[in-house]
Amino acid sequence: MKSVFYGLLFTLCVGSSQSYAADVGSKDEAVKMVAQVQADYAKDAAGTLKAINEKKYADRDLYPFVFSLKGVTVAHGANAALVGKDLIDMKDDDGKMLIQGMIDIAKSASGKGWIDYQWPNPISKKIEGKTSYIEKMGDNFVGVGVYR
Repeated sequence: MKSVFYGLLFTLCVGSSQSYAADVGSKDEAVKMVAQVQADYAKDAAGTLKAINEKKYADRDLYPFVFSLKGVTVAHGANAALVGKDLIDMKDDDGKMLIQGMIDIAKSASGKGWIDYQWPNPISKKIEGKTSYIEKMGDNFVGVGVYR
């Protein structure tokens, strides 16, 4: 009887963690979303930015954001109210210059890369580690983040 109980408990725990894993985006999915935004932007820049602001790219906890290389929000898939705001001086919970760090990646030789930072998780309501994939896109950069 104990083995049946523990077997059931194990199945429930594993099933729960697999379900949670499916509810959050992966690093590979973040990179793919950035690539999709890049491709769409090359065809229709204004339409792509509008679609981002209307949350049409949003997938679970994944959403794209676009900033100018001067730190002004161009489009934001989680909060369109940020569009037009200069966030160059924004810091994460540890005091890291977040947008400036993203700009540094976009201006690097490769024009792309990952940045780690601390950010509020809307699900857990706690400050958690997050990493965002950044790519230069004309005079802007596009990014998509995942919780670590």
